Amino acid sequence: MTQFRISEAAGLLGVSDDTVRRWCADGILSVSRDESGRQVVDGAELAAHAKVMATEVSDVGDVRRSARNRFTGLVTKVEIDGLMAQVELQCGPNRVVSLMSSEAAREMRLDVGSKAVAVIKATMVILETDKESRP
Repeated sequence: MTQFRISEAAGLLGVSDDTVRRWCADGILSVSRDESGRQVVDGAELAAHAKVMATEVSDVGDVRRSARNRFTGLVTKVEIDGLMAQVELQCGPNRVVSLMSSEAAREMRLDVGSKAVAVIKATMVILETDKESRP
């Protein structure tokens, strides 16, 4: 059974440690202690809660789309050079970089500090795990 310390769980969900502690106190997440006596959250329960959180923010408007990967975040960098623009978003703990036409970046009025949603449709996704995470 995979378990995560409070700070790890918070990092994976993109929330503060205090938020995870509050969810545990409110019974939204179960908390137990590991062999070192530290508070931990079950990985499967954390994954289920992450799916609920994603559903809550992904049901936006009356638009249907095939892309399921949506990351809401803040624009942290906009570089416009000639015909192309590079835009960086910070979406919780994730950094997302988008390349687009400079015209599109201007039309969208993308500025540092503005809110944006990265919608990603990928034909290939590579997963990684820690070597120690294998049973």
